Amino acid sequence: MLGRYERGASGEAVVEYGDGTMRVIKPGSFVRCAVTGEAIPLDALRYWSVERQEAYATPDAAMQRLRDVGR
Repeated sequence: MLGRYERGASGEAVVEYGDGTMRVIKPGSFVRCAVTGEAIPLDALRYWSVERQEAYATPDAAMQRLRDVGR
């Protein structure tokens, strides 16, 4: 999967999140979790919100964001 995002690109990527897809706007090797701030390698990115356009490192982080937004 990393080959699709320009192998060797370093730094933080800018990504547009879609339903089951993502589009790299600015190449990089990772994005940041919106909850924890943890760097998520693009090839390991599995969880994101289309509505909020943000990535999550784990399912727990995604659920935490849902709880926080629901307040």
